[in-house]
Amino acid sequence: MTMGTLSQLYATQISFTEWFSAIQHAQTEAMREEDNLKRDRLRTLHELIGLPFDEPVQFSALDIANRTASFQTYLQEHGDDPCALRLIPLRPELPKLRMRGSSVKNVLLWFAGQKIDHQEYRADFVPHSEKPTWSTIFIVNQHGVFGEIIRGGHYQLTQGFYEKMQPIIFSYNFTRWILSHDNPDALAHLQEILGWINVAENEKSEIINCLSASFSHDILEGYFETTSSQDCGLWFVDYNRILGKMYEEAKPGEINKIQSSENIISGYGASPGKISGKVRLVPADQVTHTRLNSGEILVTQMTTPLFIPLLQKAAAVITDLGGILTHAAIVSRELGIPCITGTIDATKRLKDGDMVEVDADKGIVRKMNTFI
Repeated sequence: MTMGTLSQLYATQISFTEWFSAIQHAQTEAMREEDNLKRDRLRTLHELIGLPFDEPVQFSALDIANRTASFQTYLQEHGDDPCALRLIPLRPELPKLRMRGSSVKNVLLWFAGQKIDHQEYRADFVPHSEKPTWSTIFIVNQHGVFGEIIRGGHYQLTQGFYEKMQPIIFSYNFTRWILSHDNPDALAHLQEILGWINVAENEKSEIINCLSASFSHDILEGYFETTSSQDCGLWFVDYNRILGKMYEEAKPGEINKIQSSENIISGYGASPGKISGKVRLVPADQVTHTRLNSGEILVTQMTTPLFIPLLQKAAAVITDLGGILTHAAIVSRELGIPCITGTIDATKRLKDGDMVEVDADKGIVRKMNTFI
């Protein structure tokens, strides 16, 4: 995938809450509030157990618009620092707005263009590193820990787009680690991360009282995202209890890929289930011009928000890229359709009209026969 194609795909991305809103998920508003307050929860964990997180500098949006003395001081001292600006609504029904990867000075130009009531928003300036090392997304539930890790930015995991470096899929059943690719450095990093949320017995009760948290084998349950960098070290950047509950019964699928062959395409099961159907190839640049028939299997490089109408009609989804917890994979799971990601070359090996059997429990696609 070229950098130009990647840039086009990233430009279409929306927040996870907006994915939920687009499919009219029953928990959209609860998810919106959970997302808006994630750094408040991370701050609580920082105060209680020292959890490292990307602590924001907070102002009211009015402070920025009116250039108050406190904001002017911050701007003078940190104007050239890279950051992400998150505009957090004070009412959950309002949209969250964000801009990442620009300096504090430059992001103010974006802020000036946002048509919002400044009284209704809080502004979080979140530190941003240009030198990421490892990033992870993962679930902790009663069955263990499972997710993915990649050398690079965590957006590659949440959005599912990457160039050469594939994510490593991992699981830990509280006894044994399994990684899709052997990598001692990745394993050491995962063990470091888990150490931060492995909580001593005498510290649990306050976390439970403050955050309505739950634990398995002393490890805090939920959905997590982390990133680490050369200049800032390890940060937790998300702790989501609602997503954790959605996955509370989930078990990791096949971690080590089944070997691909002439009639088998191998990937990772991102949403469970088995179904047979006819392939419909949908390139990203043709998604708005494509109609999917009932029972067809959507095959593409990676789904974006533009694919939502097709996801709602698809019998199953197969992608070249992505991992088991990309936003689109989670949405597929909530829609109840089998999804296999990370096949690398499904779009090259399949064509319109091919009959396939999708076994997302094992992460494989079997080619059956072809319609002429």
